[in-house]
Amino acid sequence: MERLIFDSHAHYDDEAFDQDRGEILRNLPAQGICRIVNVGADLQGCRDAVALAAAYPYIYAGVGIHPECVNDTPDEALNEVGTLLDAPKVVAVGEIGLDYHFEDNAPREVQREWFAKQLALANRRGFPVIVHDRDAHGDTMELLCKYRPKGVVHCFSGSVEMMREVVRLGMYIGLGGAVTFKNARVPVEVAAAVPLDHLLLETDAPYMAPVPYRGKRCDSSMIAKTAERIAEIRQMPVEELLKATQQNASRLFGIPLEEASV
Repeated sequence: MERLIFDSHAHYDDEAFDQDRGEILRNLPAQGICRIVNVGADLQGCRDAVALAAAYPYIYAGVGIHPECVNDTPDEALNEVGTLLDAPKVVAVGEIGLDYHFEDNAPREVQREWFAKQLALANRRGFPVIVHDRDAHGDTMELLCKYRPKGVVHCFSGSVEMMREVVRLGMYIGLGGAVTFKNARVPVEVAAAVPLDHLLLETDAPYMAPVPYRGKRCDSSMIAKTAERIAEIRQMPVEELLKATQQNASRLFGIPLEEASV
């Protein structure tokens, strides 16, 4: 059975791919990658994501301002994000959210304001969101409960209890390379417990490469290792996991399943 894998979160606009982006992207379909959502983080990244979606039939785009970028982004940039939502193959508002990990990130209140504005935009326009949550679980859940968007918490790093709260909101859980790491405990617990119909696979390329590629530049071809590890954790055939996560991503992002399977 041919493996068809939907990478629900990648950043091929990143400068890490500047030297060989075209070569890598052209080779991915032969490696079983049927669809990729390329996610913008700043305004230029959003423009580039839209351009990549236009250039490759299997790439779709998310547009939004990442919490690490909001301090350097003028308020009027939200208008351009809204305009980019009209571009063909834009399927989500993201990557948006909160990141309290580094003290030199944008002030927390500024991050919350931007997150709230982009959640409201997504709801107003009928788009799902792609949520970044790093060391900000409480505030993230507060805003998700307030706005109740469609979407996914990507690179999920919360507890099993938080996962269940996210799922109760009707949202999806994105899991990537972290589940393969040697000392991964909570991601493994989440991978075992998340309902199969609320699970997405992702790479976060060029970041978070799974074992045995950890420390290298990640690309979508490596997602098979993540899928194999999650299937092992869940004690299920990897083909069944891949089919379910492809269906989930197609449903969330509004991409017809038959379109995602060619």
